[in-house]
Amino acid sequence: MGVVRLTLTDFRCYGSYRLETDLRPVVLTGPNGVGKTNLLEAISFLAPGRGLRRAKLSEIGRADAPDAPQGAWAVAAQVQTQAGPLDIGTGRAAGPSDRRLVRINGENARSQTDLGSYISTVWLTPAMDRLFTDAPSGRRRFLDRLVYGLDPDHAGRLSAFENAHRQRQKLLKDGVSDSMWFDALEIAMAEHGVAVAAARRDLLGRLVEALDASEGPFPKADVALNGLLEGWLDSRSALTAEDDYRALLSQSRPRERGGAPTEGPHRSDLAVFHRTKGQPAARCSTGEQKALLIALLLAQARVQGALRGAAPLLLLDEVAAHLDDRRRRALYDELVALGAQAWLTGTDRALFDGFDDRAQFFTLEEGHMH
Repeated sequence: MGVVRLTLTDFRCYGSYRLETDLRPVVLTGPNGVGKTNLLEAISFLAPGRGLRRAKLSEIGRADAPDAPQGAWAVAAQVQTQAGPLDIGTGRAAGPSDRRLVRINGENARSQTDLGSYISTVWLTPAMDRLFTDAPSGRRRFLDRLVYGLDPDHAGRLSAFENAHRQRQKLLKDGVSDSMWFDALEIAMAEHGVAVAAARRDLLGRLVEALDASEGPFPKADVALNGLLEGWLDSRSALTAEDDYRALLSQSRPRERGGAPTEGPHRSDLAVFHRTKGQPAARCSTGEQKALLIALLLAQARVQGALRGAAPLLLLDEVAAHLDDRRRRALYDELVALGAQAWLTGTDRALFDGFDDRAQFFTLEEGHMH
């Protein structure tokens, strides 16, 4: 799977831009500020979600586009898949609505979640360097994006749980006491919440096997899920977990009105440990943390390749600068062996010498690319 044509319209710094590639890894080099990361962000919008920067749709349109409708932008791509070429168009129309539009092979999609049936993307950016030390929400988003690659319906279940949770929180805040409203929302939270926890556990089990089987210079990682429902599923069936979670939500309404947090998959956390050092990833050096993240992504790519027949699109922003030469070359060998179309950025062309002719290289300069 890979992008063979990418067209941008009023996206970030690009007014009208088109790039054609083949299925080999793509290396983008050039000075800071010329738009390398913007290209990776555009590709991230070919899959469900808010993109690798998690920006508001209204913030993405080209600011200096006087002839363009205010706030409108578009990304179009032809993606080669196992089933043949796929045409994707996505973007934001002009106007106050911040709704994302999606077209697949010329037809309007029901929602952006439809993209998950065709494409998955995972990424590493400099903003993720503190993933192991920052709040659990970032680690949950990272884990859920890995799950999307194996289970495209995970995004819809997660969204359904979050929607029911928000509505229930509003009832609690407004002092509503009608148990019928609460019961309906808690049934939805239990059904979707347990399914979310089960999908996370399934991925984690597969990751553990892939990490154990991996060889090379990247550190072995031990991973675990710390969460109420994930823990319950170790010792009880999904149906029992749903019943128990519904009961817990019902019983906890008085406490939550007083400010107690709601328990559930929205509070789970991904725990990662450096196996050799026997310590949490948060206590490792920046370089070791980056290497652990890469090990996790490569393991997920191997798992997805085995289950779905194609590795995800890998977007690796400035990743080579944090690795020594041995790990850089090992990373490039692994990407080629995976058959994954990875997109990598960096300021120095020499950092990517280990690819040789196995990748395609583009240099970005102010106003043009070669």
